[in-house]
Amino acid sequence: MTQWVAFLRGINVGGHRKIPMASLRKIWAAQTGIGDVRSYIASGNLVFTGQGPADDLAAGLQAVIADTFGFDVPVLVLSAKTMRDLVGSCPFAQAPGNRVHAYLCYTPPVVDWDGVRALQTASEDVAVIGNVVWLHVPDGIGRSKLAARLEHLIGVPATARNLNTIHKMHGFLDGSGD
Repeated sequence: MTQWVAFLRGINVGGHRKIPMASLRKIWAAQTGIGDVRSYIASGNLVFTGQGPADDLAAGLQAVIADTFGFDVPVLVLSAKTMRDLVGSCPFAQAPGNRVHAYLCYTPPVVDWDGVRALQTASEDVAVIGNVVWLHVPDGIGRSKLAARLEHLIGVPATARNLNTIHKMHGFLDGSGD
């Protein structure tokens, strides 16, 4: 069985689109071929074992959520190898994990660099590596005008996680995240 990481977009935020993680783990684990389902915090981060391809697993999880909870949730599924590559590619790995954010794009980003430059401060930095737009915000994401508009500027749907969460999910893959 292959290990996978799933990122769900926009759940359990501000009391909207609520999905209890314990229920989701149980329902997803009941699917044929899915095993060892674990979650991290309520914002939609899962690790599980199953047979791919990733797009089919994402569609399956999306369908389970729609059937069970009654709303559509975009789901991005990454293989363990892709997740390890993601962690290794972070250009801001030395910064505090709550100051670095990975915008995991569902399709290749098409960045409006003029828009990025118009909003970023001198301390902020953006890098694109594959389907990930990395944002370093030394002064905090809540203060960043760029962070507030970045998904619009990358031109494609994405789900964002800070580096602490990325490391935690990576840890689940090698067993150190439990």
